[in-house]
Amino acid sequence: MTEAGPGRGHGGETAPEPPVVLPGPLRVWLGLVAALSALVVVAIGVMYAGHSESARVDRWFVLPTDDSVRPPWRGVALAVDFLGEPMGAAVLVAAAVAWCLLLRRPRAAVLVVAAVALTVGTGTVVKSVVGRTIHGPGNLSYPSGHTAFLTALALVVALVAVGRLGLGRAAGAALVFGAALAAGAVMGWAEVALSAHYPTDAVGGWCTALAVVPATAWLVDRVADAGRPARR
Repeated sequence: MTEAGPGRGHGGETAPEPPVVLPGPLRVWLGLVAALSALVVVAIGVMYAGHSESARVDRWFVLPTDDSVRPPWRGVALAVDFLGEPMGAAVLVAAAVAWCLLLRRPRAAVLVVAAVALTVGTGTVVKSVVGRTIHGPGNLSYPSGHTAFLTALALVVALVAVGRLGLGRAAGAALVFGAALAAGAVMGWAEVALSAHYPTDAVGGWCTALAVVPATAWLVDRVADAGRPARR
């Protein structure tokens, strides 16, 4: 009796390929988005490096020197802000990882952790390089780490959903961009409303996630595929 070779199941049937975390129809589109977002992060960082007050663009939205919301919206902003704090972020990441494992998508679970870690880490490095502050010299503000975190998590969840649902380029791009926009807008609003960040900090955090997550997804796929035995 002939034994099944690598990549084959019982009876010689070809085993299904593990689902990728960067859907093929979105690779080129997300690559362009990532490159453009990286340029925006750099451009804003250069413009406001070393600044310690709001710029003209920021003042179009709000003056982040006083709380711009009052109850009950202040309570909503505080609740949203908590999602980006260590405890709230840990709960969200754990829930996302558990969801991926329940879907039998271990590669996606790895992406959740890797994408969030790299996005937050990149934002931290950019903060120290740019040196923009708010409410004192010790409060580095650009880019917003809270906004980057929630946007990154939303992007990963959307990418998993696109692969799970088998969406095409148009529908997949709409879902991914919509999720990123919603997450970035909600957290960005909360951070600005609580006077924790300038509006351009929130834009920088959003673009940081858009730049890092697609690159991380591509890397996770490459590493995972390289570790699989070649198919006969």
